[in-house]
Amino acid sequence: MPSFPKEFLLKMPKADLHVHLDGSLRLATLIELAKQDGIKLPAYTQDGLRKKVFKEKYKNLVEYLQGFYYTNKVLQTAKNLERVSYELAEDNIAEGVRHIEVRFAPQLHVGKITVEEAFRAVNKGLKTAQDKHNKNVAEGDIPFNYGIIAIAHRNIDKNMSAYYRDILKVFSNSSEKEVSVLAAMELARTTVKLVREEMLPIVGFDVAGQEDGYPAENYKDAFQLVHENFIRKTVHAGEAYGPESIFQAITDCHANRIGHGTFLFAKDMLKDKSVKDTKRYIEELASYIAEERIGVEVCLTSNLQTNPAIKTIKEHPVKEMVQKGIPVSICTDNRLVSNTTLTREFELLCNNFNLSKKTLRNIVMAGFKGAFFWGPYNNKRDFIGQVIAKYNRLESEYLK
Repeated sequence: MPSFPKEFLLKMPKADLHVHLDGSLRLATLIELAKQDGIKLPAYTQDGLRKKVFKEKYKNLVEYLQGFYYTNKVLQTAKNLERVSYELAEDNIAEGVRHIEVRFAPQLHVGKITVEEAFRAVNKGLKTAQDKHNKNVAEGDIPFNYGIIAIAHRNIDKNMSAYYRDILKVFSNSSEKEVSVLAAMELARTTVKLVREEMLPIVGFDVAGQEDGYPAENYKDAFQLVHENFIRKTVHAGEAYGPESIFQAITDCHANRIGHGTFLFAKDMLKDKSVKDTKRYIEELASYIAEERIGVEVCLTSNLQTNPAIKTIKEHPVKEMVQKGIPVSICTDNRLVSNTTLTREFELLCNNFNLSKKTLRNIVMAGFKGAFFWGPYNNKRDFIGQVIAKYNRLESEYLK
């Protein structure tokens, strides 16, 4: 099998389809904004925060999620959201990423600003970085594109944001689960409105959070609304729950892509008692995903950090996904919280799974082909043509 030089992996055009804004701040920016806004941190140096919060390894998912408490604290103004969005785009451009889909939950940033203002701020930051790069694209390089994905939350509580505190107060006789469904529908309506009236490049809709007890089918009305308005759908599914979570994402939420899908092949996690032949169920589900070209957004480092069932990278099901013809894209999930970059994720992949040149190429292209591209399909096709041309040049230079 070929060796893929790090310089090649850095320079090759890449697409990150699963990257959370609030998990991907620059550490220096988090410290600066916290000092500026009077927000208490466990430490005010990068080394200190790496030791106490943003670690290489975490004990469990609870510890992993601790960092989001601090990042969201500094993302409560339009100015700060715009800045971190701009910096995220810049960091991606610097490592050869030419398409990103930044996902965030605007309802977490409401208090001083509205959901609409949060969307506009993130778009402004991303667009500024895009314009800066695209006005002076170097010879042999290609343009940078982006889209925004709106995230609704399955499990909510009053401490998550002013928005959830207020909506839970208004619907005080409803359960948190019921209110989360209402909040998801409201976010879907806002998303449709901003796409239709302001042409904001919100290219996708997602639901994230605890899968167990919060099935995707609860949110099917919100997904149906965005589906009817030609907005693409991706669902966090199979990250910490079994294959039926992925099945529901596809059948109830019209998912075009699956976020994580880590336990797609986990027969022992299949809890649906009506399924008698678990092996056949999973085989048919995987085949359907492959045939329908439903992309799976794989986040290697994040999965290792949050899923104790995966003890080493070689145990990750990405190899089986590829073998079954599923269109896999490699993603970061959270650049800060997982202390990673897209180049590093590709290094992990290449160093542990003995990929052929053809397989690596297919995975890279799956990221672009599965993208929720803003604009006409012909524009996307032309852009992918540029990606292929650049990849070919780099492949002939580095992979002789």
